[in-house]
Amino acid sequence: MRLRRAGMLAAAAVVCAAGCTSARPPGGAAGGGPATPASGAATAPAAGADWPVFHANAARTGAADAPPAGPLRVAWTRRLDGAVYGQPLIIGGLVVAATENDSVYGLDRASGRILWRSHVGTPVPLSALPCGDIDPLGITGTPAYDPGTGLVYAVAEKTGFRHVLYGFSLTGRVRLVRDLPTPDGHPRYDQQRPALAIAAGRVYVAFGGLEGDCGPYIGSVVGAPASGRGPLISYRLPTRRAGAIWGTGGLVASPGGTLYASVGNGAATSGRYDGTDSVIALSPGLRRTGLFAPVTWAADNARDLDLGSMSPALLAGGRILADGKRGTAYLLNAARLGGIGGQIAQAPVCPAFGAPSVRGTVAYVPCQAGGMAAVDTAGGRLRVLWRGPTTAQGSPVTGGGAVWVADWDAGTLYELSQATGRVRFRIGLGGPLPHFASPSLSGSLAFVGTMTGVTAISGA
Repeated sequence: MRLRRAGMLAAAAVVCAAGCTSARPPGGAAGGGPATPASGAATAPAAGADWPVFHANAARTGAADAPPAGPLRVAWTRRLDGAVYGQPLIIGGLVVAATENDSVYGLDRASGRILWRSHVGTPVPLSALPCGDIDPLGITGTPAYDPGTGLVYAVAEKTGFRHVLYGFSLTGRVRLVRDLPTPDGHPRYDQQRPALAIAAGRVYVAFGGLEGDCGPYIGSVVGAPASGRGPLISYRLPTRRAGAIWGTGGLVASPGGTLYASVGNGAATSGRYDGTDSVIALSPGLRRTGLFAPVTWAADNARDLDLGSMSPALLAGGRILADGKRGTAYLLNAARLGGIGGQIAQAPVCPAFGAPSVRGTVAYVPCQAGGMAAVDTAGGRLRVLWRGPTTAQGSPVTGGGAVWVADWDAGTLYELSQATGRVRFRIGLGGPLPHFASPSLSGSLAFVGTMTGVTAISGA
């Protein structure tokens, strides 16, 4: 799971009866101090569809029904107490954002005003970690909202290398707390970067390693009952080491309930295959039901050129597009992934990092270099329709006839023609963005997590 080299749940549930939130700090700036009651839920009316999980839905399509896109301007910027690596969620008039300082915020959708803040612990400083590139390491994976429970779930890494699942009400009250022991038994080396997924009454949490790929970690998934009650379930990759599930999109869920994940490089570089450099299918009970790996798996593992860097794209017609660090894209049958070398088609596209967006048979692929690619998969073939700006390497989303993609080095958001990839508009966001940054769309607004908080852009 080395970014630079590639181009770059059984503890009992606890219901928190006392509030763990605080009102808006003076002047709108995030502050510490003791917990006080929340200031309330958002009052601004909803002016667009909700964006309750990463890329809008369980299938991670990243597609929104939005009015026609137009010129861009900054609607508001809100400084929080840390970097926002995950996508902001939009639930009615509320924007929910989580920071690397182990805080979750509720912001007014229309104005960015801080409605509540819940600070749940002390994050881990980079100096305490064996490797990595996020300082401090707190809440990294995108939270998820479950309308069935009315809770927003987030996983915080806390001092002592504890990964803890929290459930927050929409007024910022902590209603659920549960420790998530990592299945490999090495929490110091495990990072929770992928977005959380909700399906079959569970919250699914995936783990990989730290940037630098150090230590004895093994990629895994934990499933926790969304109610907070009942046993945890888990899946661990059958490798001696590594096999990270670390792509920012996390698990992708099909309408039938199957969960798909991309897996990084593993220990085996020859001989017996160890389940890594793959796309895997998991049942809701976290039993592996399918696998695809390229015939180049041994060389991919040896050279860190695996499929783990991009989450799978679940396409119309029961197909999956997989791409990763090598830059070869594979078209797969979602119902039968095909094992080693069992792809329907393959073609060179780009080294891909982050999460794709999907419209029908077209996947919008987050390319690390050469410009993001719109890839058509109709007819069982792979065809690049167009490429975006060469520096726009973020995870794209679509809405309003446009593709929205960020250049996270420069801190620029692009609005591209969905048909041609032509740059319609671009806007600076005031500084670099977290790696793999991806906007959330709702109505005429796009919301972007930044290194200092959240910025809303109008024109989407």
